[in-house]
Amino acid sequence: MQVVSLDELKRHGALWQGRRGLLTADRLLSSGWTVLDDVLGGGWPRASLAEVLSDAHQGLPLILPLLARLSAGPRWLAWVAPPYVPYAPALVARGVRVERLLLVRDVSAGQRLWAAEQALKSGACSAVLVWPEQVQAAQLRRLQLAAEQGDCPGILFRSLRTVRQGSPAALRLRVRPSPAGLAVEVLKRRGAWGGATCIVPVGRDEDRGGPALVP
Repeated sequence: MQVVSLDELKRHGALWQGRRGLLTADRLLSSGWTVLDDVLGGGWPRASLAEVLSDAHQGLPLILPLLARLSAGPRWLAWVAPPYVPYAPALVARGVRVERLLLVRDVSAGQRLWAAEQALKSGACSAVLVWPEQVQAAQLRRLQLAAEQGDCPGILFRSLRTVRQGSPAALRLRVRPSPAGLAVEVLKRRGAWGGATCIVPVGRDEDRGGPALVP
């Protein structure tokens, strides 16, 4: 039988610690979706990592109302290594000011994590979206610290294959398609139990100017 210490479990983000680190209202950013805010306890964590786990990059529509609101401010919206090109007409149709978009593309797996860390801790970004190829627990911890330092939400889009991996992220969501929109399950939420679910009524892309990412 293998014995694992509590400190090791904490370092790998695999230990739930009750209400320790509970996110208060001033540390949350409304998602713009009432049903999603209800299961998130108020919104996206403000200066922390959130992970959106899905296949085929399905979680981006959940973030767009927040990006639209943040883009009205002076800071940048950093997109690091998105799988496809952001489609400006669709983003504008959803209220996102594309002139605030900072795009990092065509970089290696290591470079994208370095760029995300720099953007998070710079203080110049209001949100950092990252599509990592692979990321280790130590790298996630560095991103979490950078988010705290820059008071900036970091949102990682990852595959459903990573659902069983431990993570220091304050929030982890599993996202799947649903006839009524996107089915969202909270896998982890800082200071609370996971397991809450909702259906976010994401409208058809063709009704809102097309998909936000295009090949």
